[in-house]
Amino acid sequence: MFAFLAVALGAFGAHGLKTMLTPQALAVWHTAVQYQMFHALALLIIGLLARFLPDARMLVWAVRSMIIGVVLFSGSLYVLALTGIGKLGMITPFGGIAFLLGWLFLLVAVWNAE
Repeated sequence: MFAFLAVALGAFGAHGLKTMLTPQALAVWHTAVQYQMFHALALLIIGLLARFLPDARMLVWAVRSMIIGVVLFSGSLYVLALTGIGKLGMITPFGGIAFLLGWLFLLVAVWNAE
């Protein structure tokens, strides 16, 4: 779902918003799309890993963290690009922290795999 939305939102930004947003706002939009796609792919990889590491509870936490990261990081950037409300930028770092935690949980799950 996140990958599908990243492609759709990327196309929307490149074509539908090109004349409506400033170049700076489009760059923010592009950043949101990039991070969403990276983490959509990471979620797919985690899903594959879960087949080989079915008892890795850290994978569950990795998924949760990355979903929260997409919602907070990319979501806040999408709204920021559309509205220009700078205070939304305060939410974005929490999404970044969630991304970092997700990658850390993934690392621990793989490291602890027997």
